[in-house]
Amino acid sequence: MGTFRQHIEVGSSEAGPFAPVEALVDTGATYTLLPRAVVAPLGVRPREREEFILAGGRMVEREIAIVVVRLDGRTRPTVCVIDDVAPNALLGTVTLEGFGLAVDPVNRRLIPAPKYLA
Repeated sequence: MGTFRQHIEVGSSEAGPFAPVEALVDTGATYTLLPRAVVAPLGVRPREREEFILAGGRMVEREIAIVVVRLDGRTRPTVCVIDDVAPNALLGTVTLEGFGLAVDPVNRRLIPAPKYLA
């Protein structure tokens, strides 16, 4: 098992423009994380700041925004964390769930996930 990357495109609206991103699929990340250098030129504007816990347990405050993610020809709005220092984009669980996808860690790919209506 291990990590893998997924090609996505991100934009500020469904009309675009979109920027290509190679995101590390991270089921430990609640939200998708994108570098400010990617989203700022697209016109993505932060909505507010929230606290997050890093993998080592340290608390940090980051800006969040709504972006549109395009993955395999489908688009969905999603919450993203805007980061100034992270070297990699992360594809988080909220975005994956929005697309109805789960992680197959053995084959390092995204697979359809069951979707439930209660």
